Amino acid sequence: MSSNLTNKVALVTGGLGGIGRAICARFVKEGATVFAADLADAESAPGTTFVKLDVSVEEDVRKVMRVIHERCGKLDILVNAAGIEIEKTIEETSLSEWNRIFSINVTGTFLVSKYALALMRKGGAASIINFGSYDGFIADPGLAAYCATKGAVHALTRAVACDHGPEGIRVNAICPGYIDTPMLRGFFRDYGDIESLETAVRNVHPIRRYGTPDDVANLVNWLTSDEAKYASGQLWILDGGLSAQVQQMRL
Repeated sequence: MSSNLTNKVALVTGGLGGIGRAICARFVKEGATVFAADLADAESAPGTTFVKLDVSVEEDVRKVMRVIHERCGKLDILVNAAGIEIEKTIEETSLSEWNRIFSINVTGTFLVSKYALALMRKGGAASIINFGSYDGFIADPGLAAYCATKGAVHALTRAVACDHGPEGIRVNAICPGYIDTPMLRGFFRDYGDIESLETAVRNVHPIRRYGTPDDVANLVNWLTSDEAKYASGQLWILDGGLSAQVQQMRL
């Protein structure tokens, strides 16, 4: 087993989701102490400690930080992976839906990062990984509120990196494209013929596949390691080349 993250303490929000679970498993493999935070107590990656957390509730966030402080005394890595998607145009999106997606995707990232900072300073050097999206640069149709939240996360990432870099805290955002998760499967189901859609999605990527949670976990692992100690304030697009290409006319 690699000792890349030995003696590191990590908190992963959305730690029971497809991507969050893969990140937790990779951190455990690398020797970290891992807290998997999520809304429901379900089976988590082996070797992790589950903590219940609604990222949009300030007191929940404070409680989790108290638990980590009492058990470990510091926090070296924070991954803000909790997030939801609403598949609607702005005309179809209600104000309550708009507020809900912002409360989780943006306010949740703000609150967890805000209350993690004191613990992160104790370790001397730390890393925050936020989750943006390639939809924060370009837009898929019918995802207006989701795209807006990811653009906000991108801007927040840069700001926090600038403010807290002098304290030894690096901040980056990973911006995935199509990743094989329950969220993507739900998106496919809404459009009928899943098999045909999966094939079409693969074929539009230059590398002819969409990503896996492990692909994301690999990048997260590198960004949180000492090998990436000069990397901060950046938006790392992970989409198999999808957003690099001009979408040619199909005749």
